[in-house]
Amino acid sequence: MKIFIDGREGTTGIQLVSRLMKIKDIDLLVLPDELRKDMAYRREMVNISDFVFLCLPDEAAEEAVQLIENTTTRVIDASTMHRTQTGWTYGFPELSASHRAAIVESNRVSVPGCHASGFESLVYPLIAAGVIGSDYPVVATSITGYSGGGKKMIAEYEKYDNKYFLSPRQYGLTQSHKHLPEMQMICGLDKPPMFQPYVCNFYSGMEVSVSIDADLMKTKMNLDGVYDLFKSHYDGQALISVEKYVNAFMPANLLAGKDNMKIFISGNDERILLSSVFDNLGKGASGAAVQCYNIMTGQDETTGLVI
Repeated sequence: MKIFIDGREGTTGIQLVSRLMKIKDIDLLVLPDELRKDMAYRREMVNISDFVFLCLPDEAAEEAVQLIENTTTRVIDASTMHRTQTGWTYGFPELSASHRAAIVESNRVSVPGCHASGFESLVYPLIAAGVIGSDYPVVATSITGYSGGGKKMIAEYEKYDNKYFLSPRQYGLTQSHKHLPEMQMICGLDKPPMFQPYVCNFYSGMEVSVSIDADLMKTKMNLDGVYDLFKSHYDGQALISVEKYVNAFMPANLLAGKDNMKIFISGNDERILLSSVFDNLGKGASGAAVQCYNIMTGQDETTGLVI
């Protein structure tokens, strides 16, 4: 397979290269630094490739797609640009059998956002099973390592010259975070959730939590019932497991450096707490992109990944 990564110099691109290099029968095409922004050479690369991975800002990702002049090049986009666009397949195979089947056949796959991956892993099964309705007032909290902010934020944190970086920092305060449209659309919510993301002083890892009030459930279910629902929904999945959490503390960097996701069910029968823990660079970005590639090429979906 001829593969071109447009944007391989960024954090997601670097992580993507490290995973793809573990996969056999790949010819990774590379443009010299002085040509990587040259439109003519980019056009040539995307048209001679079997697969193009986009690790770019949104406008550049759209520009790259417009350069493709054939019907055979398959695109896996890690940007926000195409996640809610018609004609693009959402790259979260564990959500349902139909999601997985669509990825197999698609030429245009958009990789979910990191926060969105954790959120959807928790909310989608509840709505699909009718446990909560599309009008449920969902509130989500997400904690991420600073690598999610890319090279600029990584450099800022690793300078260690700002005392406020030692503390968790909440952002997205205007409730207009770029992941909200996909979170709402993919889960089938009537309106966007109330979303509270935090960036913290550790490199990678993510923990997304959603609490469910039993009194507001459409179909009443206790803690054990919710646990059984999630175990059934993700039964047989290679990269997602479901557990009950009993320890006093849940570290957000539990799966740093890995490409799988763990869903924890805790709380009590009245207030059920759902938590999704994974690496924002793994299942939240490059790991998910490679998983989609594996599915699209018919090989074991864990090839090149760390579990």
